[in-house]
Amino acid sequence: MSIGIEENKEFSVKRAAFAATIGNMLEFYDFITYSFFAIQIGHTFFPTQGEYGSLMLSLATFGAGFITRPIGGIVLGIYSDRVGRRPAMLLSFALMGSAILAISITPSYNAIGLAAPIIVIVARLMQGFALGGEVGPTTAYLLEIAPPERRALVVSWQPTSQQIAATTGALVGFILSRTMTPEALQSYGWRLAFLIGAICLPFALWMRRTLPETVPQDKSGARRIERSSHLALARRHIRLIALALMILASGTISTYVTQYMTTYAQNTLHVAPSLAFATSLVSNGLGIAGALLGGWLADLLGRKPVMMYPQLVTLALTYPIFLWIAGAPGAWSLLFGFGVLSLIGSLPFTAFYATFTEALPQQIRGGVFATVYAVAIASFGGTAQLVVTWLLHISGDPLAPAWYLLLAVVVGLLAMSLMPETAPVKVQAAAPPRSPGGANA
Repeated sequence: MSIGIEENKEFSVKRAAFAATIGNMLEFYDFITYSFFAIQIGHTFFPTQGEYGSLMLSLATFGAGFITRPIGGIVLGIYSDRVGRRPAMLLSFALMGSAILAISITPSYNAIGLAAPIIVIVARLMQGFALGGEVGPTTAYLLEIAPPERRALVVSWQPTSQQIAATTGALVGFILSRTMTPEALQSYGWRLAFLIGAICLPFALWMRRTLPETVPQDKSGARRIERSSHLALARRHIRLIALALMILASGTISTYVTQYMTTYAQNTLHVAPSLAFATSLVSNGLGIAGALLGGWLADLLGRKPVMMYPQLVTLALTYPIFLWIAGAPGAWSLLFGFGVLSLIGSLPFTAFYATFTEALPQQIRGGVFATVYAVAIASFGGTAQLVVTWLLHISGDPLAPAWYLLLAVVVGLLAMSLMPETAPVKVQAAAPPRSPGGANA
């Protein structure tokens, strides 16, 4: 356990985990909500003669938020290793809050012309930088506050908070789509969804300011890690980093294709907006249960079984479920089909978060996790919805998302099979017996 926690006798793991993850949840809510309202945002800031062009420009701006995520991951991740987790988490949160307010209140293209899309793009770039530097420090912090036998469960609040954010965004979209006319939703309804997140920002910022630090500090109040030493230590774990990059690429494609289902259900399957939002609401809600269950099982059974077996089930179910949904689009197929994929698909990645974080030394944990995560997200998450929209457009095949998902699942499964087992329950069981005197027998 780190120095900061040991010195704080009143420290509560539950309270610290809540304070860390509520900020993480709000940041992801602000970032993901954009995808739920991509159509409305496209009409507001990127009006074109065709629906396809407006949507693609809106999704391209959504993808712009991924360009700066590696930069944020490197800068804020290393900052968290050198100065502390709390300062890095506070800075990323403040940047995200500023960006979401900018998007919420920017007038439309019809009102201020070209300045409108420029402001939105800059705000998305700022959001990407902030979120890129959020995940590494938060995940490292959750691991460092947790007792060894509950690390995966505590770390599971990182992906769980993302699922909560997506579920909340879908719930807000569902309520707005049910209570507002399409014209009102187009005009100002989507702005309300963003402002809801902005209202919660001061509370979450206050909660984070009260967190104890987990990174040991020197007498000057800073933990100095030379950049060259940071890079040298990271190079020793290059195989682990490469495998993690593959798994995160697989996970982020699955996540953002799932988030695209609101748009997919409306544009491709031509279902009502309320059913489209309900689909995201149910699938993301089940993803919450899957993320927490995955953490609990990873502590109980080990990391690798929880990574690999659900991934195999996802591989077997993806195509049949998409075939069912495309052939009979309706409430039952959409809600149950995508719900099952979300529940099972979220199990492996909680175990992976714990494995990758445990396997990294504390000196580089925040920076390496943040950088690898951000690079994977930027390369594959930022392009996932564009790729799916393009595949659907050129092929006319409603099953196009399934093929892209299947490729991602196979890559992730291969990398998971090569990851080390880091769960204390497995490591302790594999340790050689000791003699009564304490030496190895």
